[in-house]
Amino acid sequence: MIVHSRPTLSEADAQAVARVVLSGKIAQGEEVAAFERELAAFVGQPEAVAVSSGTAALHLALLALGVGPGAEVVIPTYVCDALHHAVSHAGAVPVLADAEAATLSLDPDDVKRRLTARTKAIILPHAFGLAAGVEAFLAMGVPVIEDCAQAIGALDAGRPVGSRGALAVFSFYATKLLTTGEGGMVAGGDRALLGRVRDLREYDERVDLSPRFNYKLTDLGAALGRSQLERLPEFIARRRAVALTYRRRLARAACRLPPDAAGGQHVYHRFVIGVDGPLDPLIERLGARGIQCRRPVFRPLHRALGCGEYPQAEGLWERSLSIPCYPSLTDADALRVAQALADALESR
Repeated sequence: MIVHSRPTLSEADAQAVARVVLSGKIAQGEEVAAFERELAAFVGQPEAVAVSSGTAALHLALLALGVGPGAEVVIPTYVCDALHHAVSHAGAVPVLADAEAATLSLDPDDVKRRLTARTKAIILPHAFGLAAGVEAFLAMGVPVIEDCAQAIGALDAGRPVGSRGALAVFSFYATKLLTTGEGGMVAGGDRALLGRVRDLREYDERVDLSPRFNYKLTDLGAALGRSQLERLPEFIARRRAVALTYRRRLARAACRLPPDAAGGQHVYHRFVIGVDGPLDPLIERLGARGIQCRRPVFRPLHRALGCGEYPQAEGLWERSLSIPCYPSLTDADALRVAQALADALESR
């Protein structure tokens, strides 16, 4: 079976983690501090704070911006559940907005229609590795949190994603572009905001009892993250090579290919195609041939909540398919995926 996604791990990664294990210093410490500095430099920000997950990063970013009860935060409906959970954890109200077909992220026009006096933030994902175009959202006068969980290393108008919003969040889950197993990061240029994130990250030995969290990353995870970050340009180059194979092999297939973004806008965390007709039989047919594919979003948030009409998001959910795309996928595997998909589409 060619699985849909998997981490790319090496002997160097194992040695980095083993070094920390043998040191006996495995909790948050010097490795975490070094990982924060290196990640911040990579994304073009002066400071970053490591945390235990991408969801924790979102939660603390919202709290640092003063988001709380009575506030509204605009998020996509076509997205994973973490955004809804983070806004709810902050005590705020998630306001769903429709998707834009070109970026598979937020539609700026729909976001504008949903802004109110209570809107305190917009969470903008760079979905599936494609830079979403932050400029239109910055112009709305509301703090923008760039969600770079799937797009670290991509460029937005020539600048690294995560370098322009009020804050940026990253996820290092097992199948992300680089991994610490579980983990996340908040980055930004406002040291006061990052100071609030750092204060909220851990609760012990404080004079006051203001609510804080146990959102620390370990030195074990940070050591793996540092090793992975060194190879991130190599990982991205390989993802783009796999994507190019798919483009060439699927050029005449009955599907719509993702944007061929020039200028480094796409790092292909996912290779998402558009197809007509029901997806489930296609996924089952590919599975029978040993190719694991899936919808890129489990289901839109509005479906879980049973609210509103979001036609673009609904259409994307019905027609979008994510096929295997990761650095350890071999050339032979990529050709096998492309051929199986082309055959399955032709026989529909």
